[in-house]
Amino acid sequence: MGNSLTRFTVNVNFREEFRRIGGHKAQDSDGFTNGNAINGDMDEESPLLGHTVSRDPGEYSFWRHLLLDRKSSPGTDSSNPLVKFLARIWNVTKVTLLSSWINILLLFVPLGLFAGKAEWGAVWVFSLNFFAIIPLAAVLSFATEEIAHRLGETLGGLVNATFGNAVELIVSVVALRAGEIEVVQASMLGSILSNLLLVLGMCFLLGGIYNMHAPDGSATEQIFAQGTAQTTCSLMALSSASMIIPAALYGVLDKADAHDKADSILVLSRGTSIILLCLYCLYLFFALHTHKKLFEPEQQNGAATANGEGATAVAEEEEEEEPLLGPWSAALVLVAVTVLISFHADYMVDSIDALVATGKISKNFIGLILIPIVGNAAEHVTACVVAVKNKMDLAMGVAIGSSIQIALLVTPSLVMLGWAIGQPMTLHFETFETIAFAVAVIIVTYTVQDGKSNYLEGAMLLGLYVIIALAFWASPTKALDRVLAMVQN
Repeated sequence: MGNSLTRFTVNVNFREEFRRIGGHKAQDSDGFTNGNAINGDMDEESPLLGHTVSRDPGEYSFWRHLLLDRKSSPGTDSSNPLVKFLARIWNVTKVTLLSSWINILLLFVPLGLFAGKAEWGAVWVFSLNFFAIIPLAAVLSFATEEIAHRLGETLGGLVNATFGNAVELIVSVVALRAGEIEVVQASMLGSILSNLLLVLGMCFLLGGIYNMHAPDGSATEQIFAQGTAQTTCSLMALSSASMIIPAALYGVLDKADAHDKADSILVLSRGTSIILLCLYCLYLFFALHTHKKLFEPEQQNGAATANGEGATAVAEEEEEEEPLLGPWSAALVLVAVTVLISFHADYMVDSIDALVATGKISKNFIGLILIPIVGNAAEHVTACVVAVKNKMDLAMGVAIGSSIQIALLVTPSLVMLGWAIGQPMTLHFETFETIAFAVAVIIVTYTVQDGKSNYLEGAMLLGLYVIIALAFWASPTKALDRVLAMVQN
């Protein structure tokens, strides 16, 4: 026993002395070694000869700085104006490309443009431009967040509200100019339904599964600001009424002349759109200025206050990251991506009629399901990630907040734009679409009114979304399109 203890003590002393001597030797040399002997960290597993690798560490760090560093690039502080300008352009490009893993789909951008310019088949043109818009939407979201970081809470929230649904707005404007009013209406409704049912359902499902248990092991639910839920659901009910009333009026005027009915619906829709836009501005003033406390995040299940370490961890996690792009750089990215999206949207919309003519898909399914997936892909991922992190107020803001923007801002704006360019865009949606929207609003209101969520409620919302999508997929290809054409004429 004594011999074993002596050998153990000798070994410990030897290791400590070896680390001390080896560390000093490493520091006394040129400061570069392949072992663990940097700053006195040499141990018994380090090689006896420190200089076993001839690779220049400066060369490695240069390429890492050039290609992988998201904060700066070589040459950005150069005294040569040309070098500095080129380095800054490369830095903006690099930071933008590294902003999200989904940017790997940017490979479809040149393919989509070439397919549209070369007039390939409708399926190829639509598919390639469809996948090209997804990463462009993610870049657009990144640039918007970079600008919002520097503008403060109120103005930043307004910027996010304005550009959060930019992709849907661009695609819808292109479709409206082309006279594809049924595609515009379906894409607006589809964006609302995807946010209310698909995104919110995924947030509740994933967040509920990952945060199912409290610190003491008991089952728990995620919570969010109840004031936010009540206010947003009331606004969604109002937007639902703005669709039901034109449909009801159209049904009542069954004995009127078709032209008179169309004029009545146009007058009602345009007047309603003005009211909805005013209410949206009032909602922004209410949420961002006079009643901000109603929308403050709720503390999640006491997890942050269970102990001091938990509170510190949450505080550190919620620290805002520094913006990676300057305001002018972010604005340049925003403009460039918007222009690209407009080209892809133009090619995609032009291919819709030929795609529908194949008889395999309807315009309603394209607008209701496919286009919202393109526009909301980045938001979908963001909402699910923050829900898993137990930040349900932020997830609710992304999901329901985006729905309110579409219902009270984007859709009325498109009605007014149609008025300006001579397109009879109205709030009279096809009857089945109106019923589906009203049912979705009712279900979501019952689900979120208590300020709590769990994975079962998420599964219910996802189930309803799949049912609605299946109904549009199962309907005859041109049946609903024909009804919409009769309504518009």
